[in-house]
Amino acid sequence: MQTLERLGADHLKAVVSSYRDSLRAHQEALNRLNVYPVPDGDTGTNMALTLESVVEALQGTTDMATVCKAISHGSLMGARGNSGVILSQILRGIADGCRSCETAGGPDVAAALHGASEAAYAAVMRPVEGTILTVVRAASAGASAAAGAGKALVDILDAAKDAAAEALASTPDLLPVLKEAGVVDAGGAGLLLLLDSFLHVTAGRDVPAPPETSEVASGPGATVPVDAPPGGAEHTVGDLRYEVMYFLEAPDETIPSFKEVWAGIGDSIVVVGGDGIWNCHIHTDDIGAAVEAALDCGRPKRIRVTDLMEQVEEERWVRDATGETDDEDTSAHPHVPTAVVAIATGAGIRRIFRSLGVQQIVAGGQSMNPSTAQILAAVEAAPGDEVVVLPNNKNIIPVAEQVAGLTPKVVRVVKTTGVAEGFAALLHYDPQCDAEGNAQAMGEAADRVVGGEITRAVRSTNTDPGPVEEGDYLGLASGKIRVVRSVLAEAAAALLDVMVGDDHEMVTIIEGEGASAADTRHITEWLSEHRPDVEAEVHHGGQPLYPYLFSVE
Repeated sequence: MQTLERLGADHLKAVVSSYRDSLRAHQEALNRLNVYPVPDGDTGTNMALTLESVVEALQGTTDMATVCKAISHGSLMGARGNSGVILSQILRGIADGCRSCETAGGPDVAAALHGASEAAYAAVMRPVEGTILTVVRAASAGASAAAGAGKALVDILDAAKDAAAEALASTPDLLPVLKEAGVVDAGGAGLLLLLDSFLHVTAGRDVPAPPETSEVASGPGATVPVDAPPGGAEHTVGDLRYEVMYFLEAPDETIPSFKEVWAGIGDSIVVVGGDGIWNCHIHTDDIGAAVEAALDCGRPKRIRVTDLMEQVEEERWVRDATGETDDEDTSAHPHVPTAVVAIATGAGIRRIFRSLGVQQIVAGGQSMNPSTAQILAAVEAAPGDEVVVLPNNKNIIPVAEQVAGLTPKVVRVVKTTGVAEGFAALLHYDPQCDAEGNAQAMGEAADRVVGGEITRAVRSTNTDPGPVEEGDYLGLASGKIRVVRSVLAEAAAALLDVMVGDDHEMVTIIEGEGASAADTRHITEWLSEHRPDVEAEVHHGGQPLYPYLFSVE
């Protein structure tokens, strides 16, 4: 094809569409580049879903002004996670630079990349080099130098990509955590795909194919926060436990004081937006303070809380979190004094909850955190004047607790941190009793349960029980890795050996995706031999990523 000298509205839309497709293709590769051995969905998912929102917003746009407006709005409202929020600012900077152009030439695109770099840095309170910020700034510098030399559009984009690639390769020299792991920043790697998409549209270049799985497993790439901790301290990824995100409706003049409050409670702080709507992101140990800061100046919406130590399968969460609660018709449930809402994932687990009396189920779980609005909708739909909510995950508890102040119904939250606790709690549910009495009885039952889970490592690392190789099975209890084994059934038996004591009476085994009849038989036979006084009960849950969940009572 003939190379383009100027970008029109349709060309810019094609760039965005190509970038979305490229992120989709590379999504799993980017997701696997994380610092924890537990499987998660992170950079690739967040960036890809941000672009999904942008492409959707572009529907029906025709001229450059409307295209750029859609890119800005779609990226702001659809930004997912830290990497998605920063990417949204980069896209908004590019859109702002092209908005006034009927068509954008090389100097216009260079100026737009400069605006993208400025917007990305401005969004972060304490920028960290060695991240996507470094890469976008290098792209801007490369483009500006080429434009200053009178180069054509494609040459300017080539210069931007070359500079960005060089900067990406240098990120380990700027961040010790990357150098120790022998990787580069995954957010920056994702940004390079945007420049590839520009060159695909303007010069017909092929977009890069995603690496093979074996290449991904060993790197390169990892994502670290783009925001530095206060006082020059060096936080690792695990120092601050929770990621809190929400949209904030507040007057623009209140945002500086809002940022000051957040600066005192966390890091990786990104606050972007304007005209009364702001997309806010922080890593913190104090979820309550992060949300209360918003209440002091405006109204938070679509609150999401993720436990950074336990984030799992974010892509599936996003699909579920688009409004799905449960596929069963709940209109047939009779009205009762107190109804129950539970958060759960997996068809089998939902069936068990239904059989135990739950009237409304919201799809969600670890890193599949439903919003306050979703839980509120389920509470409003529940056939009772009073409602008990079972979050079944500790990072959903604070979101569920927000609901009580948003509905005329009496709402009580039983702080269940897993489905096993939820099952135990429901054995003490009395629909004819009030919510307060139910919450007390159900909470006491849940407190008597010890939960555990088996999952699979997605990369090699070191843990307290010993070294972990990719593909090993990990046994977790109380939020910590307790055992590491190369064989699923052996990992399950070793975890139960840690969890089950002489004073326990019952072990509930919940089979998920990846479980097998042979492994389940091995587990029950191990219990019969080593814990003969403990009764075992097996259920099919169908939960993703966790072949086995255990409940010990």
